[in-house]
Amino acid sequence: MTEVAVLTPDPADPSYIALWPGVLDRLSNALAGAGITARPTPWTDHVESAHGLTAFPLVLPLIAWGYHRDHENWMQACATWADAGAPLANPAEVLSWNSDKRYLARLAEKGVAIPPTIWSDHVDAGVVEAAFAATGARQLVVKPTVSGGAWRTLRVSAGDRLEEVLTEAPVGGAMIQPFLPGVVTEGETSLLFFGGELSHVVNKRPGHAEEFRIQVQYGGQYQRLDRAPEGALALAERTLAAIDEDLLYARIDVAPDPDGNWVLMEAELIEPDFYLDAAPEAGARFGRAVAERLAR
Repeated sequence: MTEVAVLTPDPADPSYIALWPGVLDRLSNALAGAGITARPTPWTDHVESAHGLTAFPLVLPLIAWGYHRDHENWMQACATWADAGAPLANPAEVLSWNSDKRYLARLAEKGVAIPPTIWSDHVDAGVVEAAFAATGARQLVVKPTVSGGAWRTLRVSAGDRLEEVLTEAPVGGAMIQPFLPGVVTEGETSLLFFGGELSHVVNKRPGHAEEFRIQVQYGGQYQRLDRAPEGALALAERTLAAIDEDLLYARIDVAPDPDGNWVLMEAELIEPDFYLDAAPEAGARFGRAVAERLAR
């Protein structure tokens, strides 16, 4: 069987030890069906040298969790892999720019619809108060530009005691957006693409009415959809066209704005959850896409 590398978390980081082995098992099973063996290796072992990766025909960074908390090393690693021509899928240059959500502003310049967004190099009460005034929103979502799994992501309401609410605010670069009620009432929709083709669609909703985050660690509920909602697929395809990269995989997350128009929340091109629990049949499609990439 052909052996490919799968990048995994830093073994010194205990945050994910209970979660990532299960994800690796699902990926390994999907790849095994296509005659491919997954060899796990921590991404932090390859920051200064790509020598341990260049022997593989393909490197999948699909469980490189935690890079957002060690972003300087992540950027160094991406540069190392790019310089060495390591066979990353997706390309190392993509893994670099996609790790900072400021890429959304560049996609917006290319005509991709995103929520109204205020970009800031820091967050404090003055910045949030100015965002309320500028947007007219009654609720805002404050996110780090380098993040993962809703890390340090807050929902702030007008009238909140900001000195208390912002104790867990992003440190450094941040993005501030009006809260989209549709994320709670209709959910966020993820469109998964393998080898440039739509594989499956998953709707994600918060686990209860008081929660706005849709990640599984906050109780998020995931359901496979038979087809993409009207307009969501068009936005996803427009996003991929604007990115214009040779992508083995992509997860495009979209949500409805208050006027019912679809907006891009995120284009996850590094280590997206493929939601194989909700769509187990998609594992075989991913395996075939990897096999086709290896055969090129």
